Amino acid sequence: MLPPFIIEQIRKREEDEARPENRPAIELPLVPPQPRRVREDSEESNRGVVVIDL
Repeated sequence: MLPPFIIEQIRKREEDEARPENRPAIELPLVPPQPRRVREDSEESNRGVVVIDL
């Protein structure tokens, strides 16, 4: 069995790690998403499947 002071130190470390204010955090700038553009019909947008039988 561990001595009581070691058990107390382990408990304090676990409590300190559980506190969110002690954790490093990065605040990211939130940019609103841009609306998606709809492509116009063109040669590039007409994609298909090509089967090559050798």
